[in-house]
Amino acid sequence: MSRLDTERLVLRMFRESDLDAYAAMLGDPEVMRYLAPNPMTRAEAWRNMAMVLGHWQLRGFGLWALEERASGLLVGRAGCWLPEGWPGFEVGWALRRECWGRGYATEAARAAVHHAFTALGQTRVISLIRPDNARSIAVAARLGMTDCGKTDLNGNTTLIYALDRHANG
Repeated sequence: MSRLDTERLVLRMFRESDLDAYAAMLGDPEVMRYLAPNPMTRAEAWRNMAMVLGHWQLRGFGLWALEERASGLLVGRAGCWLPEGWPGFEVGWALRRECWGRGYATEAARAAVHHAFTALGQTRVISLIRPDNARSIAVAARLGMTDCGKTDLNGNTTLIYALDRHANG
């Protein structure tokens, strides 16, 4: 499954033409504040995009590029994530700063959760969120996720929000 459609978004595979917008997003210190130690250079963003596509190849699922239907603008990424050594099957999201506050993260994550439960047969999904990331905690709450404790992720204390399939309907 390489594409999902929501009311306002197209969740699709990344393509090389996304690099300018993706590099701008990953180069923004505010976007990366809770995701990585530092903003990424353009070359690092390219490698990150290649890693996202490689995850699809290895696992058969992954993060989608989020394209705004009305404009065709790349607004972020969201989807399912389970790299080696990860603490659980994650649904994650990240948006360009100028797209915050529009409900896109919730819309995309809701589609990803549904996909995880229906198409991928998952019974539980998690989202790993830094404790001071109030925006992502709010998205997790809107999805019906609950705080299930903490873990250490790459040297950072990270909250584990979880949703069980039966709670999703």
